[in-house]
Amino acid sequence: MKDTASKVKFSKKEIQFLEQNELCRFATASKKGEPHIVPVSYVFHEGFPYIVTDYGTKKLKNLKQNPHAAILVDTAGTQKLLLISGSVAIIEKGEEYRNLYKIFHEKLDWVKRDPWKEGEAPFVRINPTFKAGWGLRDEK
Repeated sequence: MKDTASKVKFSKKEIQFLEQNELCRFATASKKGEPHIVPVSYVFHEGFPYIVTDYGTKKLKNLKQNPHAAILVDTAGTQKLLLISGSVAIIEKGEEYRNLYKIFHEKLDWVKRDPWKEGEAPFVRINPTFKAGWGLRDEK
């Protein structure tokens, strides 16, 4: 169950761009503000970007100390990118978890090759409060 509605509205081109891609850079910061950024797979679903991570990762540790993150989705050579940031929710079990797993399984081939069970790897939802991008304006 989503506890926060997205405060950011995405254009049709932005939604299409986010749905067509699957890799992003995921940025977190420790309580002290030390940045950490890693490439990850993501899914954009119903206005929210989601990633999955393993327990014990630096990004998950950072999110538990400082529950804010950002993703940067870009494609080489196209001069199109979208930065999204906001607070996060960590989803570890339940109906929302199972629905997200199905979405990840359908979209990402590596999930089919390396499946996991509920409780083995949490999902992270970014609740967008800010966005900035290049090359993704809808035509008027």
